[in-house]
Amino acid sequence: MPYVVKKIKTQLLEIIKDQKTALLLGASGLVGGYCLRLLLDHGAYEKVVVFTRRALPVSHSKLEQHVVDFDLPQTFSHLLKGDDLYCCLGTTMAKAGSKEAFFKVDYTYAYEVARAAVENGVNQFLLVSSVGADANSIFYYSRVKGELEDAVKQLPFWAVHIFQPSVLLGERNENRWGEQWAAKIGKRIDALTGGLLSKYRPVEAEVVAAAMVSVAQQFQPGVQVYPSHYLQQLSEQLPAIR
Repeated sequence: MPYVVKKIKTQLLEIIKDQKTALLLGASGLVGGYCLRLLLDHGAYEKVVVFTRRALPVSHSKLEQHVVDFDLPQTFSHLLKGDDLYCCLGTTMAKAGSKEAFFKVDYTYAYEVARAAVENGVNQFLLVSSVGADANSIFYYSRVKGELEDAVKQLPFWAVHIFQPSVLLGERNENRWGEQWAAKIGKRIDALTGGLLSKYRPVEAEVVAAAMVSVAQQFQPGVQVYPSHYLQQLSEQLPAIR
C-alpha cells in the first residue's frame, strides 16, 4: 500500500498521505467526536468506519457507519477490519448506574472489540484511558481503567498506544457538573503549585483526539503510554490541524 512519509522533530517517520482505514468506537462522545472530525479530514485515511449504538447525524464520503449491539460482538466482529482502531468508549459510574454496568462499557466492550480487531489483522490500537489508571487502585474507576490497560497490552497488535488524560475540557451534549467543577479546581491547583501537579491539569478533549491521530501516523511499535501533560506536545505534531 503506497504512502508518503516525512521526518518530524523527534526523528520519527510520520505518514502524511496514505490509504489507511480507521476504526472508531465512541464517536458520539467528547473525545470520539473530535477524533471523527480529524480522521475524516486527515490525508492518511481513505475510510473511517464508525461503530455506534445509534446512527450519527454525519455524512461524509469517507464515512462508513455501523449501528451495532456491543453486547453481541460476534454479530459485527467481521467488520472490524482496517489499520488503526481508536477506542474512545467510556462512561461514568453515575451514568452507568452500577459497577457492573460501568465495567461492561469501560472494560468488556473495549476489550472484546480490541480482541476481535487484532484477530482480523488490525495493526494499531489507540485507547483513551485515564490519569491514575492502576489495576491495584483503591478507586473502582481507576482500577477498571488499569485492568483494561493491562489486558490490551497483552494483545498482539503491532502497536498499542494508551492515552491517560486528566479531566477533559470541552462542550458535552450532557451535563457532567462534577467534571466541570473538577476542571475549575484542577486549573486552580495547577496555578498554585506552579505546574508541579501537571499530570492532573485539565486537558482539552480536542487535544487528546489530535494526539491520538498524530501518534497513529508515527512508526512506533510496541506498547506506548502517554500521560496527560504530554498530550499537548503530541497534538501539535498533527499536520491536519495546521
